[in-house]
Amino acid sequence: MHKNDRADLFRTRLAARMALAGLSRSALARIAGVDRSTIAQLLAPDEVRLPNAHLAAECAAALGVSADWLLGLSDRPEPAAEVLSANFRMATAHRTPADEQIIAWHREAAGYKIRHVPATLPDILKTEAVLEWEYAAFLDKTPEQARGAMRETVDWLRAPGSDYEICVSIDKVRSLARGEGYWEGLGRDVRAAQIAFMADSCARLYPSLRLYLYDSKKLFSAPVSIFGRLLAAVYVGQFYLVYRDSRQVSALTEHFDALVRDSEVDARSAATVIRAMLDETG
Repeated sequence: MHKNDRADLFRTRLAARMALAGLSRSALARIAGVDRSTIAQLLAPDEVRLPNAHLAAECAAALGVSADWLLGLSDRPEPAAEVLSANFRMATAHRTPADEQIIAWHREAAGYKIRHVPATLPDILKTEAVLEWEYAAFLDKTPEQARGAMRETVDWLRAPGSDYEICVSIDKVRSLARGEGYWEGLGRDVRAAQIAFMADSCARLYPSLRLYLYDSKKLFSAPVSIFGRLLAAVYVGQFYLVYRDSRQVSALTEHFDALVRDSEVDARSAATVIRAMLDETG
């Protein structure tokens, strides 16, 4: 931007915010700690100079906007801290399969498409036995509460208009079948029942629910849930990193869509491929 154009934009934005705040030149001068003539000079139509950084910051603080916005360096008038607060926050993750926060986001996103990459397997595709096995490590909820919460989510999924896409690493499903890693110690019969239940659910709930299996050696994804255009939440363990800015939500949506495009197994074939893994349980 040419210097004269930037100076003109500064004057326009300064005058507009003064009018919005109901601040006179004298009032702004007192708050900014300068003479009234200094403010008058900033607003003069033929003035081509921009204020120094200190004066720009004082005016911005007095008017509740960012100095970058006044100077034409940003299109967002909010101070940086407010922009960050509006676009990003941290929400506590209860580290339980039935997380009330996730369920609340499901309710908020009723009617929107939901995209999900779970930390292990999708909770709504877990058997009650697996939920109980996982809940042995949690003390703040009972297995029955977990089952109730999951049934509520499944009921939501079965409602008209529901649209749910899930991407899971195929290696995580294979490790379940083999009882390796996270699933070590889970009995063969429970694992076999989980594999069968997951396959049957994918077939029964398709196309409202579409499960894609990607190769984690070729692609990587942190656990993330994207609730339509409303918000996206990245799970990091004790917290969710929650994004509501449309550009950030769109970026995470593009990441998810890339997982779908490059998946090893598409949603139509997922049930068949998962059921074939029953032979690997031992």
